[in-house]
Amino acid sequence: MEKSPASAWTIALCGLLALVLAMGIGRFAFSPILPMMQDDAGMTVAQGAWVASANYLGYFLGAVWTMVQRARPDMAIRLSLVAISLATIAMAYAHGLAAWLALRFIAGVASAWALVAVASWCAERLAALRRPGLNGLVFAGVGTGIFLAGAVCLWLMVERAGSREAWLALGLVGLAISAVVWPVLGRDAGPEVSRSTAPFRWNADALGLVACYGAYGFAYIVPATFIPAMARQMVPDPVAFGWAWPVFGAAAGASTLLAGYLMRTLSCRALWALSAVVMAAGAVTPLVQPGLPGILVSALLVGGTFVVVTLVGVQEARAVAGESAGALVAAMTAAFAGGQIVGPLVVSALGGYEVALVAAGVALAASAVALRSR
Repeated sequence: MEKSPASAWTIALCGLLALVLAMGIGRFAFSPILPMMQDDAGMTVAQGAWVASANYLGYFLGAVWTMVQRARPDMAIRLSLVAISLATIAMAYAHGLAAWLALRFIAGVASAWALVAVASWCAERLAALRRPGLNGLVFAGVGTGIFLAGAVCLWLMVERAGSREAWLALGLVGLAISAVVWPVLGRDAGPEVSRSTAPFRWNADALGLVACYGAYGFAYIVPATFIPAMARQMVPDPVAFGWAWPVFGAAAGASTLLAGYLMRTLSCRALWALSAVVMAAGAVTPLVQPGLPGILVSALLVGGTFVVVTLVGVQEARAVAGESAGALVAAMTAAFAGGQIVGPLVVSALGGYEVALVAAGVALAASAVALRSR
């Protein structure tokens, strides 16, 4: 019996759930679990930075891989979501730095495949159904996933559970999401939009976007990775410091709605520059206002802008490159991923967060100036 086409809302919700797993768990679950691993697995700040960078390196290589390897988006989503879930469950039973590095690297590669495939699959089908506005709901999955991971870890810390239980719980959630998403991916939503093969000609403006997007990748990842660990240093009670990551995720989820409103009056480039300034303020807030209040403000400001920059960055690339924006978006993604690799390594090299947070703020401020000057 032939399956009926999926509705626009079904496609958008499917994409949202896929990004909950790909980003909230595959990419960012390590952040709220890091304080737990410091307590029960003996992980140091330097080791945490290396494990984070392994995930970001996997994401970088996965993004480059998607540029040269064509795959059906539905199969890419299915396989990558299952890979993320299994790698997350394996973290519950892994011991030692080498195993942690390998598993988070695998999750990073699969996350890149999932993000690229989900964006492509949803955009094409929503365009065919004349509901492109629902892409905002799809990307709300990033913040929703971050909030979910943080809430699960907060609950487990309150219950005196450890990092093993956290990895296992999130991995099982991932398998459940995969089971829900799997059958929807096989339902045809109608004709796909055509892909352009027009060559892209590089210019100074395009290179500037790549540089600014790379600076954003470096700058946001420092607070995004270490906010929970910084909170733990200041307030040992998990009931208090455990709220940092849920606040980050809730702000990220709500920001997509605010961005849609602001884009009625601001250009994508202006909103990108404004978001960079707000994110810079969030990066340095823990230095200006020590203690949990500063951490929570940082989580709110950084979490509330990083998805916005992703959305407007892609749209600005399409405005600059037109139908041949694929090459520019790919280059921006690679620069972004490269910046994410460097960020945690700077923390590891410096042995602390302070100088890295200042560097993040400076990079964001410089990108804002560059965006507004063109």
